[in-house]
Amino acid sequence: MLARKAYGRTSPNPMVGAVVVKGGKVVGEGYHSRAGQPHAEIEALRKAGHKARSADLYVNLEPCCHFGRTPPCTEAIIEAGIKRVFVGMKDPNKQVSGKGLRSLKKHSIVIVSDVLKEECVKLNESFVKIMKTGMPFVILKTAMSLDGKIATRSGDSRWITGKLARNHVHKIRNQVDAILVGTGTVLKDDPRLTCRLKTGSVKHPVRIILDRRNRIPLTAKVFKNSRSQKIIYVTGPDISSRRLKTLVNRKIEIFKGKLLKNGFNIKHLLKELANRDMNSILIEGGSELNASVVKAGVVDRVVAFISPILIGGTKAPSFLGGQGVVKVNGAMKLKDIKVTKIGEDLMMEAIPCSVE
Repeated sequence: MLARKAYGRTSPNPMVGAVVVKGGKVVGEGYHSRAGQPHAEIEALRKAGHKARSADLYVNLEPCCHFGRTPPCTEAIIEAGIKRVFVGMKDPNKQVSGKGLRSLKKHSIVIVSDVLKEECVKLNESFVKIMKTGMPFVILKTAMSLDGKIATRSGDSRWITGKLARNHVHKIRNQVDAILVGTGTVLKDDPRLTCRLKTGSVKHPVRIILDRRNRIPLTAKVFKNSRSQKIIYVTGPDISSRRLKTLVNRKIEIFKGKLLKNGFNIKHLLKELANRDMNSILIEGGSELNASVVKAGVVDRVVAFISPILIGGTKAPSFLGGQGVVKVNGAMKLKDIKVTKIGEDLMMEAIPCSVE
């Protein structure tokens, strides 16, 4: 699909592809490459030129009808003389939803709606989520042994899964807007949290570091390239002026998180990240952060890489920490389970039953 060519590059905008067809032949096509650049319909119409008159336009999302960073696509479609528009789904953005289609109908353009709607919604699930709820799409990722351990009792976790599985994680990083980790992960693993794909274009997501008690040393690898790759440091109220000055000098954005009894208010934090144009967040934390996001009910998808090894040990951390549920019927239930073999490991994807 044309729209997928810009996967992970269009936030806060959706991914959109458009094709102009005349006489059964494609005469123009285009996709939205990134926010601020021409929309897919405009690119397709430009390539079609005069051939767009009386042609059909296929687009996965309702054409916009308002002035944003770019002019309305509906005006260009009308001026080009398009006869019919086939649309995958209505735009969930309240500024557009239904208005774009009505505008086209007023100019006698035939509208065919909900073409491959389910696939179109899936494509832009993070955009749909943020438009409907004001919250980003959250992916909870883990790598664990067959018995559910994410590290040994000594804290060693390198490497539970194989190279192919780890490379796939970098593919996910390349598609999301931000990675979120807790203090424990940085202290134990000292990760860079960058995207290190060996092939294709690479986009480094924003790195969000939770450090309520300011325990992470400023020599940590995650801070090394802060001037070239954005970092948001989430702190509690007790950050020292010296530490604050050092972080600011390194071009690190400071965010003082709202606290609950046992940690940060995850919902409040995610809302603030959404306000910063982050549509999708990848959680790559330890067992306690994982437990807190599950408890907060903010997870939209779980991605678990499962290695065919057994670690054991009551003191070895599991995927989910915290106190857990009291009764089995209180557990988070998952659906739409998909299992893929990646090298010697399994990747299991699922969504919570509460997610529509």
